[in-house]
Amino acid sequence: MSRFPLQIHIPKASRLVYGCMGLGGDWNSNPITDQDYTLAHKAVNTALESGINFFDHADIYTMGKAEQAFSSVLKAEPRLRQDLIIQSKCGIRFADENNPGRYDLSPQWIEFSVNEILERLGTEYLDILLLHRPDPLMEPELIAEAFTRLYDSGKVRHFGVSNMNQHQIAYLHSCIEQPLITNQLPLSLGRCDFVDDGVLVAMNESAGTGFTPGLVDYCRRHSVQLQAWGCLDQGLFTGKDVSNESESVKATASLVAQMAEEYQTSKEGIVLAWLMRHPASIQPVIGTTHEDRIRACSQAVDINMSREDWYKLYIASRGQPLP
Repeated sequence: MSRFPLQIHIPKASRLVYGCMGLGGDWNSNPITDQDYTLAHKAVNTALESGINFFDHADIYTMGKAEQAFSSVLKAEPRLRQDLIIQSKCGIRFADENNPGRYDLSPQWIEFSVNEILERLGTEYLDILLLHRPDPLMEPELIAEAFTRLYDSGKVRHFGVSNMNQHQIAYLHSCIEQPLITNQLPLSLGRCDFVDDGVLVAMNESAGTGFTPGLVDYCRRHSVQLQAWGCLDQGLFTGKDVSNESESVKATASLVAQMAEEYQTSKEGIVLAWLMRHPASIQPVIGTTHEDRIRACSQAVDINMSREDWYKLYIASRGQPLP
């Protein structure tokens, strides 16, 4: 198994990330309830008990309430902060009465967003700030200035991106003094186009993968940690009713269940272990708020999946033999 790239910068990082998008209640302006705070405490504590110390946020999650709910955990146990890795994202702006929904990676919005994030979380710094999505109007030279101010002030210790291709990352790298250490992408057993990209080289089918050619290799070469959002495919292979799904989904779900028995682990563990078996050392971001599923996901770190089983799952998911 290859090294875990993030350990170059953050040695204590757990192999799994707990995604906090489900905290804070609904995606509206309603206030956070006591039930929301209780759910946040249970989810975070279960993650910590399961060996997960890495928590992923975004300023838009439940309209900012996810970060507020999380802050109650830090307030209850302030000493906990030094043992946690907290990551948040900025750059997506919702529509309002005067403007459409849009992306904004202007330096003014980045710095404003970080200040708001820190206020909601009740912490003095972020371990990692990610640019949530590429902004067609972004100017890397100006982003670099904002990053330098945030870094020098101690508000952000590391930087990364989300949903960007290698060309965008390389351009940012050419201007930004600090390394970009993370790229968060939709990677999963049910969305294995990132694998197809490297398999279907020089074939007509390669045009239909939908994945940017060479992105995984670029990130590996430059020690950019790949994080996987949507990595459980909303339970598609771990318990969801698949009776109306495609034959490939049914076959994959059956194979996951079979391997869970063989490896004496959870279905979630098998699905995540498949991702983690890739030599890019992909870091899954799990988003469930159910305590039993958090524990089930944590079993992935103990699975040493064989090369043959990895290929069985890949071929089952793609629904056809390799070329």
